[in-house]
Amino acid sequence: MTDDRTYMLLALDEARKAGERGEVPVGAVLVVNGQVLAARGNERELRHDPTAHAEMLVLRDAASAVGGWRLREATLYVTIEPCAMCAGALILARIKRLVYGADDPKAGAAGSILNIVDHPALNHNPEVRAGLMQAEASALLRKFFADRRERTGAEQPVETDS
Repeated sequence: MTDDRTYMLLALDEARKAGERGEVPVGAVLVVNGQVLAARGNERELRHDPTAHAEMLVLRDAASAVGGWRLREATLYVTIEPCAMCAGALILARIKRLVYGADDPKAGAAGSILNIVDHPALNHNPEVRAGLMQAEASALLRKFFADRRERTGAEQPVETDS
């Protein structure tokens, strides 16, 4: 599982970069056969696009790189549990494995609120490894929202979804 840590470190780096741009610090890396096909952080604010979650961006980049939407041998590393949109997209892309850091008790769809990735009615269910480097991923999110509250001087709702 050393490789899992290596790729999660890359995802955490993408999350840090996203946070520096004012985005919710979520990062994702998509790997096939030991090769990183895509690495991105959230870009919702930058793109003015509610679907510009890190997971969605790496799925798009990777599909473009391989010339097809099926990513059957891919592992998706993401710093926080995917939301319903992202969980659905990774199922549609036929992702082999999902590895994520922090649980998302407000919007998680890989077991926290919903469990889309393991729904028996769906035609694909990826292997899931939860909690890898959870403390690091959670710390990034906590710091981001604490800094945001400090800057604005107001209590803001915590948006933890990707």
